[in-house]
Amino acid sequence: MTRPPSYSVVVPTVGRPSLRTLIESLAAGSGPQPAEVLIVDDRPGPGTPLHLPAAAGDTVRVLRSGGVGPAAARNAGWRAATTEWVVFVDDDVVLAPDWPARLAADLTGQPDDVGGVQGCLTVPLPAGRRATDWERNTAGLAGASWITADMAYRRAALAEVGGFDERFRRAYREDSDLALRVMDGGHRLVRGGRQVTHPARPAGFWASVRVQAGNADDILMRRVHGPDWRDRARAGRGRFRRHLAATGSGLTALAAWRAGSRPVAVVAGGVWAALTAEFALARIIPGPRTPAEITRMLVTSVAIPPAAVWHRLRGTARHANAAPWRRTRAVLFDRDDTLIRDVPYNGDPARVEAMPGARQALDRLRRHGLRIGVVSNQSGVAKGMITVADVHRVNRRVEQLLGQVDVWEFCPHDDGDGCRCRKPRPALIEQAARRLGALPSECVVIGDIGRDVDAAEAAGARGILVPTGRTRLEEIAQATEVAPDLRSAVDRVLGGRRPR
Repeated sequence: MTRPPSYSVVVPTVGRPSLRTLIESLAAGSGPQPAEVLIVDDRPGPGTPLHLPAAAGDTVRVLRSGGVGPAAARNAGWRAATTEWVVFVDDDVVLAPDWPARLAADLTGQPDDVGGVQGCLTVPLPAGRRATDWERNTAGLAGASWITADMAYRRAALAEVGGFDERFRRAYREDSDLALRVMDGGHRLVRGGRQVTHPARPAGFWASVRVQAGNADDILMRRVHGPDWRDRARAGRGRFRRHLAATGSGLTALAAWRAGSRPVAVVAGGVWAALTAEFALARIIPGPRTPAEITRMLVTSVAIPPAAVWHRLRGTARHANAAPWRRTRAVLFDRDDTLIRDVPYNGDPARVEAMPGARQALDRLRRHGLRIGVVSNQSGVAKGMITVADVHRVNRRVEQLLGQVDVWEFCPHDDGDGCRCRKPRPALIEQAARRLGALPSECVVIGDIGRDVDAAEAAGARGILVPTGRTRLEEIAQATEVAPDLRSAVDRVLGGRRPR
């Protein structure tokens, strides 16, 4: 009998009460439980602790992503995962009682070219009355492709494409973008049989206006996937052309009225009124037609077209030169106790000793075409215990032992100097990335203390902690990604690819 593959569950959250229900439904499910559940707290600042049920158990780990959006939060989750498969679920879904068993069946025996397996989503609509406009929109998720309300990916496939594109700052299009890139990489995406329920949660009066911000993301999709992206992503055409006509006619009417051209203003105003009325009726007729719903539809039907056009223009300007999301291009290492043994304030090349496996780790990265840099605090210069020339001499010895390093950056200052370059500040990483022709988001920083991974986070890079004897327990607990040694850290960078 084939053994089910191991899997991790990643849940980005902003602390909604529904998270507790999700964790309870997972823990109560029949079938193989996940090896780990990674809850990624994406609230902007440290808030009250997440209310997790006692049933969560020891497999649950909470990470922090700092309010950067669901795409970046999911990246933090899968990069911390240790299993072959990573299953993304939203914090407001409820898993079927047999979800773990059906997931195991979905994943077991999948051919190597299958990169992802989607779950089946149900959105229950209210009984005894017609659904509101917002509830009908939520129900549309049931037919959507590749949505991360329940989507399992091979970790290796995620690593190959660099994970989610973090330029998508809201829960919109980031899942379609990822799916297209995974398929472009030669993987197939298939549907499984497991079931999840996605309730249509209550929304505020202006919710339908706020979601028009997704029009900017549509521009990003077009820039990176071409004009046929909607067909490839199985996305509907929407009403943007009508919104553009309504906005244009409304602005024309206002301009003509102010200019004293009453006939033009009347005609343009009539076109605006007709388009707006058609839009409002299309939303009102299928709904419950209560006074509150009708009022909401009338007001928001006036506001939505200009909001959609504004966000489309904003996206056009913001993403004018957008390039495809790129995977890791460079790996930046701390020097002391990461690549070489730490000898405090060492200026003597004869005392340089490579860390175990350092040469093999760097050679693997080189063979995979990744650039290598070193970013190091050297406060001994400020203290007068070593000179800048000493630092360069030690660095040259490191290259003799470990091979060529593409860029060296070090901070000669002490804590009290107030510089931007001393880690955990980001300037060393920013400078190294710039010299390598990369963005900080295209770099991985590997170090042995909290300052290294904090500097990575401050620069917008990915950080991996490789603890040593001087690494504090709280630093290990707070790190998003931890690897036991350099080889394992490089495994993570390369997405589990075998050494060559």
